[in-house]
Order: sequence, then C-alpha cells, then structure tokens
Amino acid sequence: MRKLNALLILCFGLLFASGVYGQAGVNNAELNGNYAFTFNGMSGNGSFSSVFAAVGRFTADGAGNLTNGQLDTNAVGGGGAAQAFTGTYSIGADNRGVMTLNFSGSTAKLAFAMLANGNAQFIEFDASGGAGTIGSGNMEKADATAYSTSRITGDYVFGAAGFDTANNRAAIEGRFTSIGTGALTNAAGDVNGYGTDYAMNFTAANYAVSNAATGRGTMSLAFTFGGTPDTMNFVFYVVNSGKLFVMESDPVTTATPLLNGAVVRQQIPAGGFTNASLNGNLVISLTGHSACGTVSGVPKAVVGLLTTNGSGGLSLTYDENFCSAPNSVTGAPGTYSVATNGRASITIGGYSLVAYLMDVNQIFLFVSDVNVLFGVGEAQTAVSFTNTLLKGAYAGYATNPVGFGVTVFSGEFAADGASPTGTLTGTEDIGTPSGPNPGVAFNATYSVSPSPTNGRGMMTVTSGTGGNVVIYMISPSKFVAVSQNDPSPAVLDFELSSSAAVSVSLSSLTLNPTSVTGGNSSTGTVTLSGPAPAGGAQVALSSNNGAASVPSSVAVPAGATSATFTVSTSAVTASTTVAISAAYGGVTRSATLTVTSAPPPAPTLSSLTLNPTSVIGGVQSSTGTVTLSGPAPAGGAQVALSSNNGAASVPSSVAVPAGATTATFTASTSPVTASTTVAISAAYGGVTRSASLTVTPPPLPTVSSLTLNPTSVVGGLQSSTGTVTLSAPAPAGGAQVMLSSSNGAASVPSSVLVQAGATTATFTVDTSVVFFSTSVSISGSYNGTTRTAGLAVHF
Repeated sequence: MRKLNALLILCFGLLFASGVYGQAGVNNAELNGNYAFTFNGMSGNGSFSSVFAAVGRFTADGAGNLTNGQLDTNAVGGGGAAQAFTGTYSIGADNRGVMTLNFSGSTAKLAFAMLANGNAQFIEFDASGGAGTIGSGNMEKADATAYSTSRITGDYVFGAAGFDTANNRAAIEGRFTSIGTGALTNAAGDVNGYGTDYAMNFTAANYAVSNAATGRGTMSLAFTFGGTPDTMNFVFYVVNSGKLFVMESDPVTTATPLLNGAVVRQQIPAGGFTNASLNGNLVISLTGHSACGTVSGVPKAVVGLLTTNGSGGLSLTYDENFCSAPNSVTGAPGTYSVATNGRASITIGGYSLVAYLMDVNQIFLFVSDVNVLFGVGEAQTAVSFTNTLLKGAYAGYATNPVGFGVTVFSGEFAADGASPTGTLTGTEDIGTPSGPNPGVAFNATYSVSPSPTNGRGMMTVTSGTGGNVVIYMISPSKFVAVSQNDPSPAVLDFELSSSAAVSVSLSSLTLNPTSVTGGNSSTGTVTLSGPAPAGGAQVALSSNNGAASVPSSVAVPAGATSATFTVSTSAVTASTTVAISAAYGGVTRSATLTVTSAPPPAPTLSSLTLNPTSVIGGVQSSTGTVTLSGPAPAGGAQVALSSNNGAASVPSSVAVPAGATTATFTASTSPVTASTTVAISAAYGGVTRSASLTVTPPPLPTVSSLTLNPTSVVGGLQSSTGTVTLSAPAPAGGAQVMLSSSNGAASVPSSVLVQAGATTATFTVDTSVVFFSTSVSISGSYNGTTRTAGLAVHF
C-alpha cells in the first residue's frame, strides 16, 4: 500500500478532473458557519486493506474560505491529534462542491453535495491504480455555544462500529446521563465483540470539552465485558448540545478496534421507555461483513422495514446484498422487549438484535452475530408512499464503506415523481480503488408502492454498468437503498437537497407556559406560513442552554400548518433564561423560556426550647422559643401550643412572622405543693416538638430574725414581746417556729405560728422574780435556722 505523508493527517487526497474542479462557486453561501464532520474509510491495495477514520471541524465564511479547522485521525499504525488546517471550497450551480484542506506541508480535497438543511454529504479517495484510501462522511452545522463541558447535559445514547488490525468487526451501543460536570452516570451498553454480544458493565465514565474554540473533547469509558476489564478512549467534536461525533483514539490492535460513530440526545418519555415506545414502522439500514465460503470480510448491506405493534410483537421485511448477491425476506415475525433505559432486546427467527432508543421509534441497532451488522432505525412517516412522494431534488452518497472495494459516490439527483414509472437523473462523483471518476451522469427509473411493504420500491439504473437497487422510503425527504448487483455494497442515503424548493417557511414559534419550575415542561408550537408539503415539514429545533432540552426536530404533518413538541427542563439553582429556536425553509424563529428554581420546601417545626426549664409555681414563668426549618411563608406561620398539665399554661398558638424563623411565648405557672413535670408541645407543618418544664413549690422560708421588746425587764413584774420574722411568706398551713429560753427567769411558749402568707408573728416572754440580774437567751427555730435574742431580767 502506498505510504503518503498525509496518512497520519487525513488520507484525504482527491484527484478530481475538471468536472469537479471547474465548477464556479455560485452557491458558496450555502456552506456558511461552524461545521463538525465525521468520516469512515478504508486504506489499502489489491491484497490488503485497513480501517481509517477521522473527526473534526471548520468554519466556512459563505464566500469560499475555511478557517479554524481542526482534525483528528486514527488508523492502523497510528493517527494524528488536533491538527490545524485552513482551506477553500467552491459550490457549483447543481450544489455539488469541492473542498481543499491546507495542512502544514500538504493539501487534500473532498467532493461534497449540499443538503436542504445546510449540512453536506462528502466522499474522499486518494485511490489510484488500485491503492490508496476511499471513504465517506457527513458535515453538520455546529452550535459554537455548546462548546463547553457544562452544555453536554441530559440523557444520551451512543453507537459506533469499526475494525481492528485484522479487519475483525466490532460495534458498541448504549446510553448514559450527563449533569454537565464531566461525569457520566447511569451508563449501560452492549458490545458485539467480533460476533458475540456482551453487556458493558461500566466502572467509570467521563468526558471533557477541552477546547472552547473548536468544540474538541475527550471521553473515556471503563467497563468489563464477559468478565474482562477494558477502557475505550474517544475524541469527539461537538455538533450541538444534543450530538457529538466520536472516534476511538486508542491505538488500533488485534484486541482494540477503531470505532467511529455518534452520541445523540436521548428523549426519555415520562416514566421511562416501554414496549409502547416502539409502535409503528421504522426503516432500518445496516452494514457489516460476511464470510462467503473461504472468503471473509465481504461487505454486507441491509435495508428494510421493521413494523412494531407497541406491545412486543414485530415483523421485518428486508433486502440485503449478502455475499455479493441479492436476498429478500418478507414479513419475518419476531418479538421485542424495551427496558426503561431504552435498551431493547429483539428476536427475529434465530437472530438476536440489540437496540438502544434515541427517541420513540428511533434506534441504534446491531445484530448479535459474526456479520456485526450495525446501523440505525428511523421512524417512517405515516403516509402511503407512491412515486408521487419520491419527487424533487435529492443529495445522495454511499455511507460507511466497510471494504476497500466499495464504490463510494456523492452527488445531486432529481426525481420527477411520475407514475407508474419515475425517472431519477443527476450527476455524481465516484471513487474506486482504480481512481476517481468525477462528474458522472446518472440515469435510472423507479417505482414505489405502499403495498405489501409501505415505501419499498425498485430502481433500475440505466447509466454506467447499470443494475437494480432496492429502496425504502423514510419520508418524502429521505430514502435509503442497497444495490442488488454491486459485489461490494454499501447503504445508499438520499436526502432532500438544497436545490429543493421550499414553498413554505417557518412563521412563528411559541411556548406555553413561558416560565416553568425546573423539572417541569413547556409545550412549544411551530407554525408554518402555509400547509406543509407532501411528506410533512421537518422543523429543526435547538436550545442554547442545558436547563431546557428539545427534540432535534418536530414534524409538521403534510397539509398541516403547526405541530407541538415538549420542552423538558432540569432543576436549576437560579432563574435561567433559555432561547429555544426552530428553523425551517431558511427561516429561524426563537422564543424565550424562563426556567426558575424550585421554591424552598414549606418549613416545618425544627425545635421548641424553654428558658428556664425549672420555675417556682405561681411565682415564676418560662419563655418558650419555637424555631422553624426555614423562613415562615407570606402571612406568617401559626404554631399551635399546648400543655399537658394545669401547673403551666401557654397560649393556644404563637405566630412566626413572615420571613422569620423563630418566635417566643410565655409559659405561666400556678402554685404547686409538689414538684411537677409539665410537657409543653408545639406543632406546625405536620411536625410536633415537645419540651419539659419543671414547676416546683416555693422553698420553705427560714427565720431571718428574732427580736425582743423591751430587752430589759423587772422579773416577775414585767414581760417582753418577742417577734420572729421569716425570710419569705409562710407556706400554706403556716410556719410553726419553735421557741426556747436558756433560763427559767424567762419563759416562752413552745412555738409560735406564722400564719400562711405572713412573714412575722409575736409571742410573750413571761418573767419570774430574781434576786440578782440575770441574762436570758430567747431562741426561735424553723426550717433548720435558729435566731437568738438576749433579755435582761432584774430584781
């Protein structure tokens, strides 16, 4: 095989003749803005070939110039990372174009065909004389505002396929969730490892957008399959927040295939996916390898119609080019089961298939056998297809070549929609190992029928080497096909060309409501300027912020003027304004959705405290404090209060003012004869809190003083009056103060009673005749205290 200096750059060397080179750039404005692209190809010669892939991006100025180009490649023997390039391009009157990419020390050329949505299909080939590289890919308009890790948020599905150094084929598909921080959670997947399906049991998964100017990023998936640990590393380029072009960046070995594919937004219905998420017709298109006798690695291509009933039953009609020969199967019955995360297991006859749903009736799909057929299933528009619906301008190309001998092409075609036989004409640029063949005229007739298989048709090619092609209509704006005669087939893709006239445009986009709490949804309505054409109008949708997500498009049915779609939102910490945009017929409309943070949960009662927690009944009170878990709502919070004992009483409620978190109240007490524990309770927001208050009787008073008046008397003739004073009012029942005299010259009662509530009482000190002056001590005792006074008794 030729060794080109460009091999590690891109293996993109086109040797176009003047049929492509000579086109004037009269339609250069059709390619304008930021683009991301992906490419699948094979490099080889007459005896050997190997896988080659690339992903990248550029900015087109609408005037024929490319800037800010960046490219990553991978191949057997190595690839190149983040290589810068500039370039030029020219789009002719028929919307076929040629592009020159300028790298340091080398150049490369692509041929492409423009689509109605501003995207493009392209081919490259450096093959001549039976050696070089051939391949194809697509360019899609990129949203530069999504060039950040935080914009990749939500649920996603992924699918990719490729080959190892021995051209053994493998494929993966699965799903994960991103919250915009770089971590990928809820990951699940399947790998067809050279013919055996294994579950991918993820141990780690992460990503990062490392270049905010180009949208380049990296992704790592760590998992086990069949008990074997593995890690796959990918480089990707952002198309928008709902789509990434991904390519495995690991060195290609016999154990590590080079996988290339995409990550796309997964639109999960409320409650998750169910069998009802597959309900109707899906057009499938798959490519893989076949072993034909002693020859292995023969390209295999399949297109067909998968009809599902929404409850687990299906039938499949398909056409394939298998071992370089046509094969058709009609109405093969089968069953399917869809998990809530979108994984679907499918059984048809003796074959097992695995799918992951991107949306209702939209899947990544592979067959779990050695052919490793991999591709997609797309919802078929619910109309009866006839020749009249295959009409207008289409861009077409050969997708995902899986063998060096595959003839790749891209071109622009026109279908006249005539019945019973239509005519398809156009111009295509063809690449084969023997060399490029640009500007080739194409002529064919076709016939499409709604029965027995809706949208299946036959095309008879009358130009070139001729041959028969089976086609399946997805919608009036898209169909896929497979050749019955090509020994190295590919799935052929035809989509509405930029040459197609759009008779209506987008008139308005509205949202209802225009403000929602994160986690809730809004309904968007797109309205056209007139009835949608036959086959409907596919209106492209986008969001500029991950706080709100929309489907990639919404279909306005044929003849209708409007359609609705759901805008899903995520929880936000602050009010976020999101621009939702819709585009159709060259017109873009936007509407603003405000995603607000969820109101804080209604507060509940957090605590009840008392201070002090022990008081004298009837003498002291306690202050209660209620505390809420958050600010009281407008109007305040009325907290109910109660006491389980009359020794302490509280108001029936206390109000916490709006915005406040606490309020206080008074717990009043009554006299008690014994220590009493009272439970004070508060209730609010379904929560009750309690605190204990101990109500004690007043402490017994003590004798604070004892006085005598007079303090000197004549014995036997005079008496004195004693007064006892307590430190506090006497308790209920009074206080019995014990009295005593130290000498018989003066006598006192045994006690004196201080009446309840009083603090003093008096008693009489009687005296006797004495023959000499005598000093007497009179004492009063109560509650452990004794007070004494002296009395002089004279003769």
